[in-house]
Amino acid sequence: MKRHLKLMAGAAALALCASSVSAQDLTVTSFGGAYGAAQKEHMIDPFVAETGTNILFEDYGGGVAEMKAQVEAGNIQWDVVDIEVIDLERACAEGYLEVIDQSVLPAGDDGAAAADDFIPEALANECGVGNIVWSIVFAYNNANGEGPQTIADFFDTENFPGKRGLRKRPQVNMEWALIADGVPMEEVYEVLSTEEGQARAFAKLDTIKDDIVWYDSWSQAPVLLNDGGAQMVQSANGRIFAAIQDEGAPFTIVWDSHVYDLDVWAIMKGTPNMEKAMEFISFATRTVPLSGMQDVAYGPTRRSAQALLPEAIKQDLPTAHLDVGLKADGIFWADYGETLGEKFNEWLLQ
Repeated sequence: MKRHLKLMAGAAALALCASSVSAQDLTVTSFGGAYGAAQKEHMIDPFVAETGTNILFEDYGGGVAEMKAQVEAGNIQWDVVDIEVIDLERACAEGYLEVIDQSVLPAGDDGAAAADDFIPEALANECGVGNIVWSIVFAYNNANGEGPQTIADFFDTENFPGKRGLRKRPQVNMEWALIADGVPMEEVYEVLSTEEGQARAFAKLDTIKDDIVWYDSWSQAPVLLNDGGAQMVQSANGRIFAAIQDEGAPFTIVWDSHVYDLDVWAIMKGTPNMEKAMEFISFATRTVPLSGMQDVAYGPTRRSAQALLPEAIKQDLPTAHLDVGLKADGIFWADYGETLGEKFNEWLLQ
């Protein structure tokens, strides 16, 4: 009987130990590809080495649908998620993310307080901490000669025939449609907030609809361009940069009318690992980890990290081309995203 009780006590101790270890585990979700590889090298692996935390690093395609499903079902699968600011406003407002105590973020390596070291946009929303400045550009395969140079060219199927690869969502596509139709960039969101403006955007998209190849994940964009599935593609700038740098792909990035934004680290509402999730975000957004995002041509969100970048790499970053770009409006998409998403899906079926 005593031996039986000892075995039960031992089993209970092992279970308690396993539970303790499990409580330290984190599931971190991001966008995969070269971007995810850079995060793993500069953020995930160093954090694991320093803390001993076991991290499951997963991929997703963006948007808020999966977060919404997890929170509404009370079945939280992720702890930390990399989310585009264009989706952050909605995810935070609708209660899919925890509020982050930004006051606990560490100072920069140069001693600057976090509130002063981060660019203002990086801490503008209480549910996130910015980790990159990135952009949606378009690119073409220059092995076939010179391609389109402006967003108007992207919509010009007569002078630039062939398939166009686009991410299957209204964000950016509708902004580009209006710009290509002559709307000044500073008026895009004002126009897009009206019924007439939305109809105008869909009418412009109609002009290339038969030539569009839709995709869901950023990782598909360089593949389409490489295998000839599309002659020009919309893409996160880092995906094309990585293909050029790592694989010698004959691609040209076009910065005209690029739509730039930030990504942030956020914490899923209801995670049982809130403390460890915050510890990871504090680590991942330090000066040195953020400077590693130069590997995939994304700009860091701390000034102390920007100071570590070689001059030669700065021209490959979105921050060098802001004068020809449009800042994505996350508040607009929080207000209109669901409605325009429904209209976009209806348009796809027409």
